[in-house]
This record gives sequence, structure tokens and C-alpha cells, in this order.
Amino acid sequence: MSQANPSMRSNAGPAGDLEAALAEAGEAVTARLDRLLPAAPGPRGRVVEAMRYGALSGGKRLRPFLVMQSAALFDVAAENAVNAAAAVEMIHCYSLIHDDLPAMDDSDLRRGRPTVHKAFDEATAILAGDGLLTEAFAVLADPTTHPDAEVRAELAAGLAAAAGAAGMVGGQMIDISPAREGLDLAGITELQSLKTGALITFSCAAGAILGRAPAPARDALIAYARDLGLAFQIVDDLLDSSATPEELGKPTGQDEALGKATFPGLLGPEAAQDKAATLVEDACGRLAIFAEKADLLRATARFVLNRRS
Repeated sequence: MSQANPSMRSNAGPAGDLEAALAEAGEAVTARLDRLLPAAPGPRGRVVEAMRYGALSGGKRLRPFLVMQSAALFDVAAENAVNAAAAVEMIHCYSLIHDDLPAMDDSDLRRGRPTVHKAFDEATAILAGDGLLTEAFAVLADPTTHPDAEVRAELAAGLAAAAGAAGMVGGQMIDISPAREGLDLAGITELQSLKTGALITFSCAAGAILGRAPAPARDALIAYARDLGLAFQIVDDLLDSSATPEELGKPTGQDEALGKATFPGLLGPEAAQDKAATLVEDACGRLAIFAEKADLLRATARFVLNRRS
């Protein structure tokens, strides 16, 4: 029998357990990242220090939480789930480091402290992002992530697709292109489904891959994640125009200042909020196949809708 996942002990509990479960999973992933990214001596130690700065700085750890929660549905061993979760968080943190660079969003603040290129320098930040990106695949290739090489290969292929030109990188390219300002609702939806949604979708699919889940269960998790990812971005857009930099731990109002099309800008704030709420309820409905075992995933969707940071 596989070892129970200690950070997901409350996966069948009430939605009120979400805060404790998020904190517990976040601690587990941070501890694993700390172990996977040991300090290094000599000149190369600076890039490892920057990688650790970018990856160990906290945050919501939403994507790794989704990996661990989806894995818990199939009783995946803790070692497998937390390794896959750490790999996903490495990809997410690499993307934040690169997004903050002057050539991209040119942000000075992330998670309430200086961005990596401000704390170190631009060249080191680029290399730190590159390092986290490549290290993620080394983690997925390790037998401790799963004893079955076919499962490890499927994880690596799925993460590559989510992070590459057909996923996150492609979405970022649309985001910085001149066409960004004139996107309609379909265009914005495609952009965010790639830039934000692809990694969230993989995070849920990863648990099903680890658990060798049957097709109906995988499909349900992927549908849930797609609705969740779009709702997450709509709320992100709303917060960017209504929250303070202190609340978000990063600059706000940048998209509006640059004239970029957003969900609130196209729909209006109230209609955007309503759309996000509908997506969240749809996402929760996708999980009927798992009954009460998916209660924390449902609570996660509602947390995304009501978050203030």
C-alpha cells in the first residue's frame, strides 16, 4: 500500500480545512525545494542563491497544492506527489523571475520584496530562471518522483507542453505582442488559457498521471482546472485594478496603464466578477465523480474567487 500523503491528510474533510491544508502543503513543498536546491560553493553559488531566492520566497503555492490534492484523490504516495508539486512550482517561479525582467513586465516588487533582477542583477535573474526551468525536468525524471519510467515520461511531456510555446511561453508572447491591446474576449480567453491556465491544468492532470487514473477521472480534473484557471485570471485582473500594491505584494494597474485588454475592461467589473463566479461553480460541478473526496478542490475554487492577494 502506498504511503498516505501527510500534507493532504484532510483531503476528504470539510471546506473549512482549506487554510490549514494550504499551509501544510506549502510547508512541505518549500521544504522539498530547499532540499532540491542546495547552496553551491564558488562562483556558481550566486545563481543557486538567486534560484533559492526566487523559489523559496513563499507565495500561495496554489499550483503545487493542486498537484498534491489531485494526487490524493488516487492515494498517491507522499514522496511522488511532493516531488511533482515541487517541479511545477519551479516552473512557476522561473516564469515569475523572467516576467519581472525589464524586457517583459519590468517589475521591481514580487511577493512583497525586490524581484530577483533587483536583488541580484538581470543576467543572474535570467540564469536563475533558466536553472529552475531545467531543474524541474530533472526532478520529474528522478525515480523518487515515480517508480514507473512511463509515468515519469508522461509527466515530463505534459509539463513541457504546459510550459512551452503551446502553453505558458506562447501566452506570454501574445501578452507582449502589439496585438495585445486590440484583443477581443475570445483573444483574451486564449491568451490567459495559455499563459495562466496551462500550468494550472497540468497541475491537476499531474495527480491523475501519478495515480494512473482512468480517462473519466482525468477528464474531470482537466475540465475543473480549465474553469479554475480562467476564473483565477479574471480575479487577477480585477485585483490588479482594485487592490493595492501592499495587498498584492507587487505593482498594480500596469495592464490598464499600458492600454492592454483585460476581462474587466471588456466586460466591466461586475460582469467579470459574475463570469468568474459562474466558472467557479462550473469547476466545482466537474468534480461530482469524486464525491466528498474532492471537497478541498471545491473549496480551492471558491478561495480563488474570493481571494484578495
